[in-house]
Amino acid sequence: MMHGSIHLFEGLPQVDAAPGTDQRHSAGAPVRHRPLIGVIRNLRSHRNRGRALAQHESDDVIVACPKKRGELVDIIADFAARQVDYIVMDGGDGTVRDVLTCGAGIYGDSWPGLVVIPSGKTNALAFDLGVPSGWMLADGLAAARQGNVIRRQPLVVAKQGDPRSQVQGFVLGGGLFTRAISLGQKSHHLGAFNTAVVGMTALWSAGNALLGSAGNVWRRGTKMRVSIAGQEVAHLGGLPADERFVLFASTLRQFPAGLDPFRGVTEPLRMGVLDNSSRGLLLRLGAIFRGTASDATKARGMHVFGADAVDWEIGDNFILDGEAFPAGSYRVSAGPALRFVVP
Repeated sequence: MMHGSIHLFEGLPQVDAAPGTDQRHSAGAPVRHRPLIGVIRNLRSHRNRGRALAQHESDDVIVACPKKRGELVDIIADFAARQVDYIVMDGGDGTVRDVLTCGAGIYGDSWPGLVVIPSGKTNALAFDLGVPSGWMLADGLAAARQGNVIRRQPLVVAKQGDPRSQVQGFVLGGGLFTRAISLGQKSHHLGAFNTAVVGMTALWSAGNALLGSAGNVWRRGTKMRVSIAGQEVAHLGGLPADERFVLFASTLRQFPAGLDPFRGVTEPLRMGVLDNSSRGLLLRLGAIFRGTASDATKARGMHVFGADAVDWEIGDNFILDGEAFPAGSYRVSAGPALRFVVP
């Protein structure tokens, strides 16, 4: 789970069913008068550090506080065997990513209801769901009893030729995005979180790219190819044909700080690509961030689109929900429609 600076994974996790689990029977929870709740609490999350546990285990609440990612598979397998009605993820975006990734081989496409308690430094999913920062377990369970549920599909990033090597999350980026997230981590140390981080990071990255020389680290390209159904997305120039400036993808519908880069794109998997770092594009970043870029701006090297799946080759690390994964060839697609409890 995300803690401190960005951690680089050497490879994607292997999504395999835990021993003794059976996806055909583990997903369907029985009808209970009082739902059985499985809580996964990340004690390293920003709001949880040094805080006394607000909810202890009881007959209908199972609380797990894993110290390592490797413990999650067994925890989620136990939840599945006990047929929990809801899984509560008490942490930030990185905690959600780890739970969904580790549970993919257990629950497949059929998860119980999910509740997000936003206690991390960044909680983009919670913002999209409309979950307030002060939401607690009791609030989530009350909303569940009222049937307040919406569906969201995570991104699935799988290694080409090995779909079991995958990671699931909601916000993906490469190129400039990777450097910007590193800056965002520094913002955390300055005491900025959530919407403040998004705004500061976007403005600072744009300013450095706009004011820097052509050789500046904020304006350089990254080896990258993007293809849909075997057809490479056209490169509109400004950098070598095998380089792009930035890629950003998400299945979220709402973003902090007034950002709306995918306005008008209806597919669950939505992606934006800038081919180059020309000042003609950088001067229009405000419109790009708001989703109001003109056709003339797009002709300078901007692509915004939706797709069922995208094949992606990248020569540098990429970021998924705040942590780095290695260069390689991947397929990015929209995962199962999960049921999230909302206020």
